[in-house]
Amino acid sequence: MTLRTGHIGLNVTDLDRSLAFYRDVLGFALLAEGKEDDRRYAYLGDDDGPVLTLWQQARGSYDSGRAGLHHLAFRADSIDQVTRYESALRAAGVDFAHEGVVAHSEGAASGGIFFHDPDGTRLEVFVPNGAEGAPAPHESAPTCGFF
Repeated sequence: MTLRTGHIGLNVTDLDRSLAFYRDVLGFALLAEGKEDDRRYAYLGDDDGPVLTLWQQARGSYDSGRAGLHHLAFRADSIDQVTRYESALRAAGVDFAHEGVVAHSEGAASGGIFFHDPDGTRLEVFVPNGAEGAPAPHESAPTCGFF
């Protein structure tokens, strides 16, 4: 038996702010939304269905020191697409962990950009190849593990 990720659910502090980020900056389509004051949520995705659900249930920002989600990685089609996302994210004032595209490890062909959403959740947009020659921020550890 093999399981695959169906969708990811994130608790957020402000649904409107997070919806604007994931829809307007990262380009996810809004598939459905719950607007009751105490039950606000949004399903985001594409023609294949939900990819990400946002639940307005958090009372504080992301805490990397607690058990749970380490980071969320989105796979892009090309290194050019990664750099287009980087430009859009920079224009939106997003906090980046590293400058530009970086490799997943020293000499790796895979790599991407590492940044934070409005609640501080760690995110990555990567490609499995095309990042050859990009610097690796950590010589002896995977880039995606420590940001």
